[in-house]
Amino acid sequence: MEKVKYRLNDPRLAPRRTKLEIPGWAGQREPRANGSREQVWHCVPFSEGAQYGIELFYPYDNELRVSTKDGRLVLESDWGDPPDSGVNWPPFRSFGGDFYTYQLLLDLKVEKGMAIRTEPHPRFYNDRTGTVPIAVPALIRNWWPMLFFCVFKSPDEGCTHIFRPKEPFAQIIVIPEEANFELEPMSMEEFAERELQARRIYNSRPTLSAGTEWTSSTDTVFDGTYRHLHRAAKEKARQG
Repeated sequence: MEKVKYRLNDPRLAPRRTKLEIPGWAGQREPRANGSREQVWHCVPFSEGAQYGIELFYPYDNELRVSTKDGRLVLESDWGDPPDSGVNWPPFRSFGGDFYTYQLLLDLKVEKGMAIRTEPHPRFYNDRTGTVPIAVPALIRNWWPMLFFCVFKSPDEGCTHIFRPKEPFAQIIVIPEEANFELEPMSMEEFAERELQARRIYNSRPTLSAGTEWTSSTDTVFDGTYRHLHRAAKEKARQG
């Protein structure tokens, strides 16, 4: 099992593995049943993707509102007196106007050959208020021992990003530090194999989805085909 070690100046910034908040940013606790409103956690690929990383929480007691007014970035919060640690205060500042930064004072150490990458917290993709901060993707190599900062995209004119106490604002995932892959078309044999697999799943769908079909409140039809195959694939992998 890979280890991710961390050091920080403020224990309130302690990271944790990303969790789905239900009820919360991931939606309501609605069953997969006729008449239910579809929720993002109903989707296995989204749920796995959302829980793949490490989430960071806003550690301060004061709410921060970031907006763009008349083309100018505005950071509004009651920061109070600076701490005794000698850090930059306040920890948020404009970065070229189109972006702003947060001095995290967090160091994550991953194993050799790995790196960390910042990205928006998954709640951003289920948000309809336009207030969730948008972390800019950045890859940090494991040889960088400095307490780093995170960059965010500035909100559009008239919009406001809000950082609330104990609310997640970004996600970090651990990935190989080099993207050592090449894109190439499948061979005819590979193409035929994948097509055959797809047709077998399609033809078996009535059996695979038996008892799991449901229609949402927006008349979208769902079934458990992917969930069943996903569960079987994980069990097969577990057994080696």
